[in-house]
Amino acid sequence: MRTIIEVPQLQLDALDVICRTEGISRAEAIRRAITRLVGESRHALVSPAFGLWRDRPVDGLGYERRLRDEWEAAPRKTPRVRRAKKRQRRPS
Repeated sequence: MRTIIEVPQLQLDALDVICRTEGISRAEAIRRAITRLVGESRHALVSPAFGLWRDRPVDGLGYERRLRDEWEAAPRKTPRVRRAKKRQRRPS
């Protein structure tokens, strides 16, 4: 994918020095910088809920299973609703 970005001249000059030293193009240098940034920021991409229970003395999976067992054992509070039969139209 191609994109156009504006870079301050001082940064562009510094980038050119790095590119000459490394023997790479500007595009390659920018791709490497993006790869590094994404790698360092990967923790921001993970769900904030990940690890939420790590400091609790309760086993999260056991807790979930107990809750589900309660749901299965609990009597239904509302009766099941029967679907009404479709009326057949009489021919006119």
